[in-house]
Formats: sequence, structure tokens, C-alpha cells
Amino acid sequence: MSNSREKLFSEFKAPTRQEWLDKIQVDLKGADFNKRLVWRTNEGFNVQPFYLKEDLVNLKTPEALPGEFPFVRGNKKKNNEWYVRQNIVVDDAKSANAKALSLLNKGVDSLGFRIPGDSVSAELVETLLEGIVCDAVELNFNTCKRHSLELVTILDEYFTKKGYDKTKITGSLDWDPMEKIVMKGYDVTPILAFAPRLVETMKEYPNFRTISVNAVSLNNSGAYIVQELGYALAWGNEYLNLLVEAGVAPDLAASNIKFNLGISENFFMELSKFRAARLLWAEIVKQYEPKDDASCMMCVNAITSKYNMTLFDSYVNLLRSQTEAMSAALAGVNSIEVTPFDAIYETPNEFSERIARNQQLLLKEESHFDKVVDPGAGSYYIEELTTSLANEGWKIFLNVEDNGGFLEAVKKGIVQDDINATNVKRHGAAASRKEFILGTNQFPNFTEKSEGKLPLASSCSCGSGHHHEAAFTPIQSTRLAADFEDLRIKVENSEKVPVAFMLTIGNLAMRQARAQFSCNFLACAGYKVIDNLGFKTVEEGVDEALKAGADIVVICSSDDEYAEYAVPAFKYLDGRAMFVVAGAPACTDDLKAAGIENFIHVRCNVLETLKEYNAKLGIK
Repeated sequence: MSNSREKLFSEFKAPTRQEWLDKIQVDLKGADFNKRLVWRTNEGFNVQPFYLKEDLVNLKTPEALPGEFPFVRGNKKKNNEWYVRQNIVVDDAKSANAKALSLLNKGVDSLGFRIPGDSVSAELVETLLEGIVCDAVELNFNTCKRHSLELVTILDEYFTKKGYDKTKITGSLDWDPMEKIVMKGYDVTPILAFAPRLVETMKEYPNFRTISVNAVSLNNSGAYIVQELGYALAWGNEYLNLLVEAGVAPDLAASNIKFNLGISENFFMELSKFRAARLLWAEIVKQYEPKDDASCMMCVNAITSKYNMTLFDSYVNLLRSQTEAMSAALAGVNSIEVTPFDAIYETPNEFSERIARNQQLLLKEESHFDKVVDPGAGSYYIEELTTSLANEGWKIFLNVEDNGGFLEAVKKGIVQDDINATNVKRHGAAASRKEFILGTNQFPNFTEKSEGKLPLASSCSCGSGHHHEAAFTPIQSTRLAADFEDLRIKVENSEKVPVAFMLTIGNLAMRQARAQFSCNFLACAGYKVIDNLGFKTVEEGVDEALKAGADIVVICSSDDEYAEYAVPAFKYLDGRAMFVVAGAPACTDDLKAAGIENFIHVRCNVLETLKEYNAKLGIK
């Protein structure tokens, strides 16, 4: 069989790079290769349209094996198991316990308890963990950072009293005061002194991590992938250095840090991000001279992003989070949280939480993503992305270190300014549809209503009434779709939803294409759009538009025919509705000279154009 296979493949000569390039140039018919086929990523590097085996020669990533330093191929050797995590808000300990026990029977094996700071007590922990076999699941806790030391002390006492083998307790404490500094600008630096005491309290629990790096907050603020990667590494290194400087052994310090990273929609880039993150973190920890290479392993809880989630057409959020979970699973993370599709506008209900759980269970039980370690290894594309992301992320890490470390960079506002600038840039890209949001700025659901849905405000887990004034620059961010959603809700709540009528005339192909484009364009604001098969005269089209109660009449034809149809239609309409030309024809200046003001085309800023139309229509 092997001889047959060798003979078969020997008949095919592998094309050289130049042969590929020559073929591509023929197909491009003179178009610029770099402009048409080379992708310039937001992460600062170019992606070629194809890669060959020779491209791997200078890459170090393929040399590693799973479970071996520098862990680019993951921390696991035998399989790709990960924890399916679901979080529970502990408003009432008994109810939270009942929910936890129920979840453990539904496929969840990692629980996250969000406990108000002023509720922390031994009695609460007793009630909360009643009936839970604590060494059989992953247990994660989040509370006010000022009450975290109290909580881990109680947990240690509880596990000791119950006779658990401390080496088998797996979980984490979400203690990350620097997140408050980064996101809110609050000066909580005095709390950083708790770090060594937290580690000391749980030092007999090798699989329980007490320090978190919540770089997922950057992801949810619009950070590019390489920004989240670079700043997460600097963030983790700040904690690692703090602990070592306080006398904590490097192995113990590193094995107490957990990374909560976001997952955005760029499938292969995200898969590669986690591989690059493990590689770089292992190299960072190695500089502290740990005794065991296992201490260099990066522990990652991956969380699907909220930044790209939408209030309208919200079931599309399921598609977003599913591909995000897939990329994290294939990348070999330790645990995954799938954000329920309705989380941005309401407290997730039983249905949305069940769907979120099942999204992961399908990846395990149906797709067997948990069976193969690092299936992306050896892919020319993924290895190249991994290396490129590592290189660019390392540049950000070094820049932070040059500015005195992560904490100092945050105090100077360097990190926040960078993320804020990216968020503004991405909102601008979404406004002009250079960045697509399916169902929002591209292919919206024409007839959908918000039905009273409004974005939820974020909440604090303190519950203790602590008030802080912003001492540093905060990160100001809204979801990518928020601007369009605000626009659409204003239209929906107006006295009359505008009607946009497509006056289609002339060339069949062009009028249909432009009518479809215009319907999608105007429906982004929630306008009622009326498409048509075509009219013989502009007068007939205008009459039908007025009969339909049109507030906007969009003439849809070919560029050449606008010179014939647009001005007569505009004059016949005579100001009885807003007149819009679909396109940017060569005769635009002539049309403007005739009094026509409104044009929509692919180079338009969709958001600003629709805001302008709202103002003209009296919608505020």
C-alpha cells in the first residue's frame, strides 16, 4: 500500500512559488497582486494568499510537541479536553446551589460563582457548595477584591474540614484589581498588596489559581487581537513580578496566574492567538528561572466576545459565539465560557443559558473537538499566523516594559489611549461598512422591532458600596453595533416610521442591484422599504410612491440612464418626499446643479448618512 501511495504522488510535481505567482498573474489580468490578494491585517502584518512548505523552514512553532515547553501546541498530551464553564450570580446561596447542582447534571463541569462582597461568609460557602463534589469539578469564584482574602481563607477551611485532597481541587479566584484601574481608572493600587497573601493562603492547592488577568475586558472594548495578546502578557508579567519581588517563589507565582481572554470573530486569527500566547508566556516565565517547566504553562479561560454581539437579529449572536468557541477549543484552552446570545439586553434566561451550554457540548459530543490535540499544527497558514501574532504581540509587550511595566503604562494612560483609539477606529469602520456586522449594518432584518429591548449596563460584584473617583484614564467603549441600534430604536420610537420607496427604472440588472443595495442601506435605520419590479416612466413611479405614503423616493437605474431619468423624476416629485439617487454616476455634478442633494453608494458613511436623513425627517 505504501509503495502504491509513493508511486501515485511521485507522478505529481509540486509547483514552485514562481509557478503559482505566474498563474495568479494571468488570472488577475494585470491587476496589482499586492492590492488584490495580500491582506493587510489590523494586527500590523501582511497575510499572503498562499503559503508553501518552505515558508515553515524559519518558523520555530512546528518544532514543539504538545505538553512540552514552550507549550505553543498546548498543555495537554493525550486529548484536547476542556472545562465547560457557566457562571452563577449568587444573590441567594441556596438558590445558587440548586442551580449549580442542576447544571452539573446538564454537561457543565466548571462553575463560576459571582458573590457580592458583603455576603462573603462561612455560612454562605457551606450552603453554596452543599452536595457538590468539589474535587470532581472546576470551581471559580468572583467577589469584591477587598473581600477576596476573606473568601479564600473560608474556602481553605471548608476544603480542609471536608477532608479533600488539596492537590485535586481545581479552580480559581477572579482577583484582578488592575482591571479596575485599566477599565474604570480607579486607583485601587493599595489592594495589590493582597496578592502575596492570597497565594500564600492557597499554596497547598497546586491547581487553584488566585490571580487573574482579565484581558477579556480589552476584547470587549474593541481591542484588536494583537493588542489583547500583548497587553495580556504585560498584565500577567506585572503580577508575576509583583509576587516574585514580594518573596514568592517563581514556580508558585506563575502557577497562580490565570488568563481570562476574549474570543473575537476572526476564526483562524483567534486560534493562532492562543497558540502565540502560550508560546510568549512560557518564554516570559522562563526568565524568572522556575525549577519546573510546567510552571511556564499558561492557564486560559476563553470567553466569547460581547463587543460584536447585537440587540437586533440577536440569534445571529449564536453563529458568532459558535465559531468563536470553535477557535478556542481547537487552540487547546483550559476552559470556555460561551456568552448567551441575549446577554447584552437581558439577564440570560433558562433557554439562552441552555443553548450556550449545548454549543460547547456539540463541539465535544458531536464534533469530537476534545479528541485531537492541536489539530492546526503544521498548517502553513496557522503556523504563519501564530508566528506573526507572536512577533507583533511581543512588540507591544516590550513597549509596555519600556514604559515601566503594565501598571505604570496604565497610570500614564498608554494602554487605555491605545484601546480607545482602536474602538473609535472600529466604530468608524462599521459606520462606513468597512467592518461588517451581519444583521445590523449589513443585511438587516427589515421588519424586526426591538420590542422594548435595551442594552444592559455593567455591574460591580462588590455589593459593598465602595466608591472610587477616576484617578487615571478609563477605557470608554460601546459595542460595535450600538450606534446603529441607537439610530434604529429612535426611528422605531418616532411618531411615524419613514417609508422608503424604490423607483426602479431602466436597465434591469442595474436597477435590481441598486434597489437591493438601497433597501439594505436604508433598512439599517429601521425604515420601511418597498422594492418594485420596475416602472415604464418616472411619473408612474413617483405616483406609486406617493400612493404608498413614501417619505423617501430612491431612483434606481444605471449610471448612464440617470442623466435621462433623475432630473425629471426629481422635478415631478416636487419636494413631496425626499429624493435619493442610488449610486455615484458621472453626471453627479449635473444632478446636484439641478438641486438633487442625496446620493447613496458604497463609499458613503452609512451611519452618518442615516443620521442626516433622520434629521431631515424630524426624527431626533
